Amino acid sequence: MADQDTLGYEQARDELVDVVRRLEAGGSTLEESLALWERGEQLAKVCRDWLEGARARLDAALAQESGGAGEGPEAAGEE
Repeated sequence: MADQDTLGYEQARDELVDVVRRLEAGGSTLEESLALWERGEQLAKVCRDWLEGARARLDAALAQESGGAGEGPEAAGEE
C-alpha cells in the first residue's frame, strides 16, 4: 500500500475498486473487513480530494478565460 499522500487518482480508484471487490466477496474475518473498510474510506477521501482539486483548477481556468475571477458573466458581456 502506497502512502495516501503520494497516490494518484487512478491508483487510489483502482485500489478502492479492489477493496470493494474483496468486501463484497466476503470470507474475511470481522477484523479484516474493518481494516478493508477503513482503507476504503481513506482511498475514497484521496479520490474526493483529487476531484475537488481538479474542479477548483477548472473553475479557476474558466474564470480567467471569462475575464477574471469575481467579475461574473455580466461584466464580460457589457455593451
